Amino acid sequence: MELSRTGGFNALYEKASPDLESLKNYQIDNPKYPTRIAQTELSKEHSYTTQDIDALPEGKRAELINGQIYNMVSPNYIHQHLVMELSGTIHEYIRNNHNDSQVLPTPLAVRLNADDKTYVEPDISVLCDSKKISERGIEGAPDFIIEIVSPATQKRDYGIKLFKYRNAGVREYWIVNPSKEIVNVFCFENEEENNNLYSFEEDIPVGIYPDFSINIHELLK
Repeated sequence: MELSRTGGFNALYEKASPDLESLKNYQIDNPKYPTRIAQTELSKEHSYTTQDIDALPEGKRAELINGQIYNMVSPNYIHQHLVMELSGTIHEYIRNNHNDSQVLPTPLAVRLNADDKTYVEPDISVLCDSKKISERGIEGAPDFIIEIVSPATQKRDYGIKLFKYRNAGVREYWIVNPSKEIVNVFCFENEEENNNLYSFEEDIPVGIYPDFSINIHELLK
């Protein structure tokens, strides 16, 4: 199934968002991309820090975005299957072509910013600079992030995370939607064509590695 390409960020966002009517309370401070997105939990009065994340009971996972905590639920089978297959495919490519890169699946802490208000655990992080790795996880933005959409995370994945990742310096961001079998690809380095929409059946080019593409349908056979 061939999906149409779009060159406009806002146009693709409207196509990607699963619930656009509810995404109208939060304005990102970014003159380039003025799309309004979901506020979700951002209106809560209390602001948390990474110290609150560190103090969570053992076994409880959460993300922290702009001082707000988002609880994480246990992933389902297709989520974990996709994480495993995508991570393995990327790892094999890196091992054969780019030995200085690493692919790191969840759970792994990523501190995008220098402040203590944001802590995320992307499903898959690809890092080209090993200096960003510490005992705590990744310090700064990975080069390539993949999120597998679930009902519990779709508003964050399509909304605030999209903008947080771009503004933090992530070079490429994939949103993989298993229920619709589509992938939104954002290549933030390329301002002219920085977004595309693909089906699982298509060969999806990896922007940070020009000679590499992934066909998710083939991975799941």
